[in-house]
Amino acid sequence: MLIPDYEEYPRTMNDERDDNVENELPHSDFRCGFVALTGRPNVGKSTLLNALIGFRLSIVSPRPQTTRHRILGIATSGAGQVLYVDTPGLHRGAKRAMNRSLNRAVHSALSEVELAVQVIEAGRWTDEDEALYEALAEQRIPRLLVINKVDLSKDKATLLPFVAELCEKHSFEAVHYVSALKSKGLDVLAQDILSRLPVRAPVFGEDEITDRSERFLAAEMVREQLMLRLNQELPYATTVEIEQFNDRPDGVAEIHAVIWVERDGQKAIVIGQGGEQLKAIGSAARRHMERMFDRKVFLRLWVKVREGWADDESMLKQFGYTD
Repeated sequence: MLIPDYEEYPRTMNDERDDNVENELPHSDFRCGFVALTGRPNVGKSTLLNALIGFRLSIVSPRPQTTRHRILGIATSGAGQVLYVDTPGLHRGAKRAMNRSLNRAVHSALSEVELAVQVIEAGRWTDEDEALYEALAEQRIPRLLVINKVDLSKDKATLLPFVAELCEKHSFEAVHYVSALKSKGLDVLAQDILSRLPVRAPVFGEDEITDRSERFLAAEMVREQLMLRLNQELPYATTVEIEQFNDRPDGVAEIHAVIWVERDGQKAIVIGQGGEQLKAIGSAARRHMERMFDRKVFLRLWVKVREGWADDESMLKQFGYTD
């Protein structure tokens, strides 16, 4: 099984593993280190993570602020092991406890990595990009700039002057042009990242792709469907809690999940007429789980109301929103 069923994010990134991974160099130039994938919301960080590790680990939707947790993706090759950390987008003017929690997660991740990759959209540099750059500069770690979505740029001739002007005012070790969605430019980027990491023994086994548990990933796959299927601001008023995750004797993973919303009206929308919306959410999430977990899944969903959960620090901790 590719995904070890550890407890929810049991260690910080710099903690030593206490399992059976042999902490010896496979060869004299084997490199290993933590790399933060950073950027404002909706620039394609999660798509980039999935492409770099060759596995659909981090959930993706067209909506900004889809990523709410630090997600560790592990890419191991004969040359080394890159530990990519997909971070939430940095939120400016964060008024809700949820947004402040996400910002703390970003800053915490930056303090524990050897290299930072700032991802921006081709031709765009916003106030949010600038705020993130300043946060990176404070950490005094090497920084790479990744220009994503170059395939969508209508006038590619404007990219070079745009980047030249950007690099006159900002310090980056290197600039890479990529399309994470189409996996263009990623081999060169991955090689450059690996070359900048220290010579070090691998932290994880060669077949591991994350330290997140199946329980956590199940909640994320339900939340992904909420992001994809609900309209306007409703997805941001929802979160998912796994109440039960058991492997039955027949080999089926039985999962019970609660979708939390903030108001009764939102509950009705999530359930849909005759329960059709909830059924569609559950069916799509279950299919993704079966592909990822490589076994049959029995998924039951409930929708419950907890007013103001996104402004309640204790509820955020209960739902797994930690720094």
